[in-house]
Amino acid sequence: MKSTVETLTPTRVRLTIDVTFDEMSGHLREAYKKISSQINVPGFRKGKVPPNMIDQRVGRGTVLDEAINIALPEFYGQAAREHELLVLGRPEVDIKEFVDKEKLSFTVEVNVRPEVVLPDFSSMTVEVDDAEVSDADIDEQIEALRIRFGTLTTVERAATSGDFVTIDLIARIDGADVEGGDASGMSYEVGSNRMIEGLDEALVGLSVGETKVFETQLVGMEEGTSGSVEVTVQAVKERELPPIDEAFAKLASEFDTIDELRSDFKERLAKVKKMEQGAQARDRLVEKLLAEIEIPVPEEFITAEVNDHLQGESRLEDEAHRAEVDDQVRSSLRSDFLLDAVVKAEGVEVTEIELTEYLIRTSSRYGMAPEQFAQELAKAGQISQLVAEVGRAKALASVLSRVTVKDASGNVIDLEALRADLNPESAEDSSAQ
Repeated sequence: MKSTVETLTPTRVRLTIDVTFDEMSGHLREAYKKISSQINVPGFRKGKVPPNMIDQRVGRGTVLDEAINIALPEFYGQAAREHELLVLGRPEVDIKEFVDKEKLSFTVEVNVRPEVVLPDFSSMTVEVDDAEVSDADIDEQIEALRIRFGTLTTVERAATSGDFVTIDLIARIDGADVEGGDASGMSYEVGSNRMIEGLDEALVGLSVGETKVFETQLVGMEEGTSGSVEVTVQAVKERELPPIDEAFAKLASEFDTIDELRSDFKERLAKVKKMEQGAQARDRLVEKLLAEIEIPVPEEFITAEVNDHLQGESRLEDEAHRAEVDDQVRSSLRSDFLLDAVVKAEGVEVTEIELTEYLIRTSSRYGMAPEQFAQELAKAGQISQLVAEVGRAKALASVLSRVTVKDASGNVIDLEALRADLNPESAEDSSAQ
């Protein structure tokens, strides 16, 4: 087999492939075998019909067409590997010449990943926020702790934002009760906006025993249509927060004084903000690269992806939504091209240990055991995506070690020292290796 590649655009190529008939012989045998199992010829069992009889019954041309259909993906894949092409989407095949018992020539046009030219990372600078802990930050933590230790007291007044109410709900469409659309004795925080759109507004001003009906879009309804919800208040409770004093410090923590509690919060928040600096440096580096590097995208591939997405939502005619999805697909694709180029440039490989550690960390966020999480990923065919995520994170960490990172005040941040300070055990393990 001989093949050449022609670059049509930065994201599209044309492969020209020439195959000798000898190279087609195996695929021809496979075509005869397949057709033999599909036709009935008196005197022969299925699958045992000889080639000359098949030629008489269905025609040599039919066999050759089948052989070509079997052969094309293999020769195309071989040519793509030979030229180290990273193809995207479905190829367009055009048979240029076929001479029985002599040769097959065809072309393939296909979208490919573009070459991404990366900058000298050692000359780059990214800025992150200062890692300062303000009194307001500490006050916010204290207030959250007060809320955790607050108590609810029944009151005889209308509900206001921040109150906890006990309510009954009945959902209706065109006046008919929705099956499974009622609830009794449900506790809800007014103003939290955690349930049905419009519920918070309906509850404000209602007293015990009062009912209100409001229009809203119910779960499962088409966009633009609405049903009604009837809400009845059974109880109103207000939250009483404990005073900020030494007794509260002892109740809510292991400390004896508010000063000690605030000092602990300040130390914890400082660590969190330093961790955020590391994550921010990574995100802002990616943003900077995407803004400064020209990364072309294959228009045909994007159009197909957008159409598939809109068709799945039955919104092919929604032009406003089409523009939104197009922007999302385009941005995601540019980001993928960039990150994979960094992985390639850094020569990153993902080890089993790194993959396992990532699985453990990620599974805990979903409240699942690592083994169960891995099984679910395997069922969904997402293991390769997980490996890609780990590789990209590793590659970005590698290039960040060469990037100058400064905070808003102009101080240079040593991310390696920061990582070691936040994870002393990991740093010791790394140095031991």
